[in-house]
Amino acid sequence: MVHISDRFVVVIPVFNQLHFTSQCVESLLRQHVETDEILIIDNASSDETPLWLAQHSELRHLRNRENLGCGCAWAQGVVLSPDAEWIVLLNNDVLSGPEAIHNLLDAAEREKLGVVSPALLEGPNDYDFEDFAPKFQKNMSGMIRRGRFHGVCFAIHRSVTEKIGFPDTDRRLGGYEDAEFFFRCRRAGIPVGIVGDSVFHHFGSITQKAIKQKTGQKSLGDLKYFRSRVGSKWWSRKRDKFVSRFIFRKWISDERAGTGCSLHMIRRDGAWELH
Repeated sequence: MVHISDRFVVVIPVFNQLHFTSQCVESLLRQHVETDEILIIDNASSDETPLWLAQHSELRHLRNRENLGCGCAWAQGVVLSPDAEWIVLLNNDVLSGPEAIHNLLDAAEREKLGVVSPALLEGPNDYDFEDFAPKFQKNMSGMIRRGRFHGVCFAIHRSVTEKIGFPDTDRRLGGYEDAEFFFRCRRAGIPVGIVGDSVFHHFGSITQKAIKQKTGQKSLGDLKYFRSRVGSKWWSRKRDKFVSRFIFRKWISDERAGTGCSLHMIRRDGAWELH
């Protein structure tokens, strides 16, 4: 693997949950991501995260004095990485598959995508991800779902932020920042997609669940406000839901036909659900 200087930076917003952060970083390093290609934005963690970051000075990091939210952390990552061609925005509750970041960007460039996400295996890691991921990736390589990306991991080409701006920092969007960015991409005609050349295991919105449990909030964002921000009307949502149902069924059918898998699988009770 040839290291391309300034090709990318991986931006990881964190709020507590040090166990997940540390194993996420370790998995990236095992897959040939360099320490100077990782930027951790600490949103005022109150656990041992600040101490851990201080002990790992080889990792670039920024600590916010208060929790500014995911969107602000993403935007900070873009601002602090002016020379990176790609900004990879990544949850901390994930494990990297084989060469996941490099393969993700290679696929994006091959498919001429401005924003790209990897395949996801979600839920408990009760299936030996390290053994399963290489086989899954080999089978799914070359497959693509055009017109979608997801907030667990999405890489943005520099040209995209120059065209439509940074991820939104509005705190009222909490949890909908990726969806707001998707709406802007769609309106600007930015090609986006999910590719099978790269895969991550996602434990499942660990930070959001922890914040909800601590605060008692059912949702971190204001759904009505989000819809008004992006101009999402009732009739357009019904239309999109109707169309998406058929699109996703076709994706799953096509992907399953040759492999028995899909680009999004959820682990429940020791078995896989295709999504």
